[in-house]
Amino acid sequence: MSGGLKASAQCAAAIGVLGFGAAALGDVVSVTTSKDNTLYEDFQGSLSNGAGSHMFAGSTAGWAYRRALAAFDIAGAVPAGSTILSVSLTLHMSQTIAGDQVVSLHRVLADWGEGASIAPGEQGGGGQAAPGDATWRYTFYNTQSWTNLGGDFVADASGSTIVGSTDGFYTWNSTAEMVADVQLWLDDPSSSFGWEIIGNESTPFTAKRFDTRENANELFRPVLMIEYLPIPEPGAVVLVSLAAGWMGGRRRRMS
Repeated sequence: MSGGLKASAQCAAAIGVLGFGAAALGDVVSVTTSKDNTLYEDFQGSLSNGAGSHMFAGSTAGWAYRRALAAFDIAGAVPAGSTILSVSLTLHMSQTIAGDQVVSLHRVLADWGEGASIAPGEQGGGGQAAPGDATWRYTFYNTQSWTNLGGDFVADASGSTIVGSTDGFYTWNSTAEMVADVQLWLDDPSSSFGWEIIGNESTPFTAKRFDTRENANELFRPVLMIEYLPIPEPGAVVLVSLAAGWMGGRRRRMS
């Protein structure tokens, strides 16, 4: 092989190795909820929809609150030790009588359950809670309770978006707080309780219905997109370093 062809081949190999290193940046995975439910305002704590196909956020015509819960198995989807770069949540809104409303994500501070309850009809009124369901009063019906009625969550929203009156997909784009939440859930799976999804509760007629992981249409189920930087394998680091050193030396010899 001539010197020029050999140099070109070496350069191509080095670029290929560097390209491999670049490709390792920003791996992306999508996951759906590991559990989801709705907290229906009910001081007895007897309403839930653990196995239902919908969850709700906002206020009903009677000014009763609805708050959705959504949790994700981050540790099962992202390699341990990875750095979370960005996240976005997409939900399918399938019913509302309200116009544009701000819907926010709040990190949940206590574990909660998804039982076998299914609300009747359009599911907006809730159904009889089953053992282990999250309700307005209980984290797990009816043996463990929230500290605060309606759920324990961080007051400041991690993210928010405007959900309109048109059925379809709505996305909560990445924020520093959402990234921090997912990083926490990866690093400490014992704190991975997900988000409480809260709509406009300052007035009635604001409720939005979103589809859950149990929805018959798989395309309508929640999707959390995660971009992350995995810990590079030792061999990949060596190869990238060697390639970078070779290209640096090549440039010095050619100058």
